[in-house]
Formats: sequence, C-alpha cells, structure tokens
Amino acid sequence: MAEFRRILLDGYPTQVTRDGEHLVAGDGRRVAIADAVHLPPVEPTKIIAVHLNYDSRTKEFMTKLPAAPTYFQKPVTAMNSHNAAVVRPQGCKWLNYEGEIVIVIGKTCRNISPAEAGEYIAGYTIGNDYGLHDFRDTDAGSMLRVKGSDTLAPIGPGVVTDWDFRNKTIRTLVNGVVKQEDNTDNMEWDMHYLVADIARTITLVPGDILFSGTPAFSRPVQPGDIVEVEVEGLGKLTNHIVEGPTAIRTDVGAQPTESEEVVSTALGGDWEFRGIRTPSKDLYPSTVEEK
Repeated sequence: MAEFRRILLDGYPTQVTRDGEHLVAGDGRRVAIADAVHLPPVEPTKIIAVHLNYDSRTKEFMTKLPAAPTYFQKPVTAMNSHNAAVVRPQGCKWLNYEGEIVIVIGKTCRNISPAEAGEYIAGYTIGNDYGLHDFRDTDAGSMLRVKGSDTLAPIGPGVVTDWDFRNKTIRTLVNGVVKQEDNTDNMEWDMHYLVADIARTITLVPGDILFSGTPAFSRPVQPGDIVEVEVEGLGKLTNHIVEGPTAIRTDVGAQPTESEEVVSTALGGDWEFRGIRTPSKDLYPSTVEEK
C-alpha cells in the first residue's frame, strides 16, 4: 500500500507521499506530518453519497433497505480537509457527524460490472458526511443545504492505494469518546457495487469520490468539539467545529427550523423513513458503550 496526500508546501498545493511521520514531495522536500497544512487529497468533479448502507443504521431508523442503493450529491464547494474547521452557521444547532469511508475513482468509469470496479478505483480515504439538519424541512428531498453547505465534506488525510475494504473497523470519536463503531462487513452494498451502480448512467472521472454510508449513532456536535473518524488501515481524519461569524440571512429563503422531523432525525429517530414523531431515548445513547 502507498499513501498520497496534498498539502500546502511553501504556499503551493503539492502532492506528497507519506514516509513514516514525514511527507515527501516529488522534488525531495520533506515536512513532518504534524507540521503540514493539509488540503483535500483529491479534486473531484463530483461528490456522490449513498443514503443507508450499514445494517446498524437501518435498524436505528427501524426501516428496511430499498432493493438497491439510493444516493444524493454534495457540491464540490463543500469540500474540506484534515485538521480544518467545520462551520456551523449562526442560528443553526443540528449539525451531525457521519463517519464514512470514501471511494476515490482512478480512471474514467462507465458501464462496468461490480467485478470490474476495482480496476477503476485509485484508492480510499476517510470522510465525514456532516448534515445540517436545520434545513431538513425544506431540503429533505435534495439534501442540498443539509449535506452540501460549505465545509461539510471533509476528507483525508490521504488516499491509500491497494487497501482491502473487507472486514475493517470504522469509528467516530467526539472529544475522545467513541460515538460510532462498526465493521465494513456490515454494509449491505460493498465499494465495488456502489461504483458499478453509479457508473451505469453517470460517467465517473479520476478524482471523483463516493461516500459509502455511515453506521448508527450520528448525533449533533457543538462549536469547540473535536471530531475524529478512524478507519483501520486508512488512518484518522480530524476536524473541529466552529460557529460561523454571521447568522443565516433572514431577508431571503427558508429559515432554519426545529420541527419534530428535524429533531427526530438529528437524534436518531425514524421520522424520515416512517413518519413516527417521537424518537425513543434508547436510540441515542451518548456513547457507543451505552448501547
């Protein structure tokens, strides 16, 4: 396996290779990982994300998976990086983490079988598919502002090649406490299936990324929180939550809401899938250990 990252090196975006605790540029310059200013490791033309995939998440919402995956798209302006701030706009309060594994496309991909998909994958990285549920009442169909607001798609720190996605642990920690933990073997649709499914009708090009789904126990975070997503063999993606410097404008557009649907979805209820208004307290323990 090899790991590639993108950093600002003397102010210039540079692809580097990981060598232990250092990053090495093509011209031989070295920088300690601890001192590096990270950029998103790829520059996609498309960010595609699957809705439900992990069995634990499906059970949490007390629903059944559809016969095939469903997806939404995040704008590329939502891209963010390792060690960067994730912004919760003023006037919003329901910003949820969703730790995920991200597939990185390596070559142009269209109309392939799942058995062929591995040949088109450059590698894998870690992502956090943040959701700003304050806009769920207006954007539940498109997920545009819920999942596509600025900074809500951090990925990194690097892209790892030749990584086997099978039987790998994924966990999300908030301020050092485990909140999500699962295994990739508990995904309904694996990485190859997702790539082949999308590529039936949408051409994927090098650098495009697919978020592959999150386990149960996505919950709100607050300004000042440190959120880490760890994936076995891929490393750790770290971000911190900040409050935006300005409030959501009130002279245009739908405003943030705090309806039963918003609260239920943010706290792990099943409104989105069944219309049940009150989430059970059993569905949102503060840590995985409290399950």
